[in-house]
Amino acid sequence: PAVMAAFAAAVKIDTFAYLPVQDFGNAYSTFTAQNYGAGNHERIRRGTKDAFALSAAFSIVISLLVNLFAHPLMQIFVKASEMEVIAIGVQYLRLELGIGWLFLLYGYYRAVKRAEMSVVLTVISLGMRVALAYLFSATALGVAGIWIAIPIGWALADMTGLFFLRRAFRSQKPA
Repeated sequence: PAVMAAFAAAVKIDTFAYLPVQDFGNAYSTFTAQNYGAGNHERIRRGTKDAFALSAAFSIVISLLVNLFAHPLMQIFVKASEMEVIAIGVQYLRLELGIGWLFLLYGYYRAVKRAEMSVVLTVISLGMRVALAYLFSATALGVAGIWIAIPIGWALADMTGLFFLRRAFRSQKPA
């Protein structure tokens, strides 16, 4: 019960913290779709570099802030007397780092009419999170293993999406 309560509270904080990154991904998707339709592939390439840099910077800053203020943020949703729940939630917030690039990758692939890649990235991200959470939680990591699985799943999806993005850019035409 303490883990579930902590997760419920921490996810609210997490969702609020990363809403701007999600919206940034939607804006980037619109930018990419417009330039894709206009055949302006070089502008997509330049805009992609800027978008990934901005997203990384924002994700780093917001991750640092959430990490720094994890305890008081948890107390917004959990009574101060529920120390175990707060401690578990703080652990979650301090282990979960940045999802920004994944939102950009989803947006990119939707914009260039490759929506199936967004599905592939979601399956990789979610599938790896579930599998790794199951494996890690059965070790000495315990609950922390569940939290660690989340950014690993995102990173694996990011690497996959970036691999195909770079491949498309090398071919001189985003796809």
